[in-house]
Amino acid sequence: MLLDVAHRFHIVDVFAEERYAGNPLAVVRDAADLDTATMQRIAREFGFSETTFVVSDPQASEPGVRVRIFTPAEEMPFAGHPTLGTAWVIREHLARGRPAALPLALGVGRVPVAFEAAGEGELAWLEAPSVRLGATLEPARIAPALGLAATDLAADLPARHVLAGIQFVHVPLASVAAVSKARLDPEACLPLAAAGFPTALYWFAREGEGVLRARMQWFARDDAARTVREDPATGSAAACLGAYLLAHGRPDFSLRIAQGVELGRPSLLRLEAKRGASGPRIRVGGRVIEVARGELL
Repeated sequence: MLLDVAHRFHIVDVFAEERYAGNPLAVVRDAADLDTATMQRIAREFGFSETTFVVSDPQASEPGVRVRIFTPAEEMPFAGHPTLGTAWVIREHLARGRPAALPLALGVGRVPVAFEAAGEGELAWLEAPSVRLGATLEPARIAPALGLAATDLAADLPARHVLAGIQFVHVPLASVAAVSKARLDPEACLPLAAAGFPTALYWFAREGEGVLRARMQWFARDDAARTVREDPATGSAAACLGAYLLAHGRPDFSLRIAQGVELGRPSLLRLEAKRGASGPRIRVGGRVIEVARGELL
């Protein structure tokens, strides 16, 4: 089916320090005329973890540019790399004068994005939406879901359910070696899912001073084949990590998170978290690199 109106798209790598790294994203411009079913089919065609659609005029006087986010299977209220990548495309190709800040109107509400010089390049930073902390999990209960022993988990922090529009179980591990060897076991996750926990697990360990290594894998509960998928960079999980670490006693901090190493798509996420009178202020940042552009037929 040919579309009645031309829709240009851009493909960008987010949280990437070079081309063909980080997490890829397709951004479809001028998408107000596309219905939900068509957006879903387009997202399935691209096949990336997410595809976004710019559905309002970036030059209109609105409190934020309205954007919709789709995986190949469903619409999402928020996700990190789609927020940063879409804001970058809007700024570079659609907005007037390359603004220093650009709010997006997403399913979770208004999410500001700022652009800051960093060395020879530039970083895009999002202000994380509200993060909620849920129940904790004992090591013996969560370790089998990652094919690990309870001793592979960190002794000083608990595994915990966290939510920011989308939700994860955050699992601190004792070593980078444990991060690399862990594999999500769908069958071992089923008892957790039955208890109301998400089947998206984000695990991490300290790699060096101010640096963490992380991974995120998930499967859909209605996926009959129980296919496990892995994300090369997960900005929403990093945002949740900021609230999680503050809640467990870490003072204000700035971290770098290396992800995607095991996939051959190395990613680098920046995370800043501070306590404030009105609640935590959490920012997630990274570089955005355009790799392709074209037009939907």
